[in-house]
Amino acid sequence: MAEKREPPAISGEKARQGYIVLRTPLRRAIFIAGLAGIVILTIIWTLV
Repeated sequence: MAEKREPPAISGEKARQGYIVLRTPLRRAIFIAGLAGIVILTIIWTLV
């Protein structure tokens, strides 16, 4: 019979997937404008 092998332990730092880098004001503004655009389009779509 095959032995049961436990998966290796991974620290929280290594298991973290990724993050959005909004370090510059331009990137932050583009991100916020995109979110606002989605909200506005959703509101317009529901009113039509």
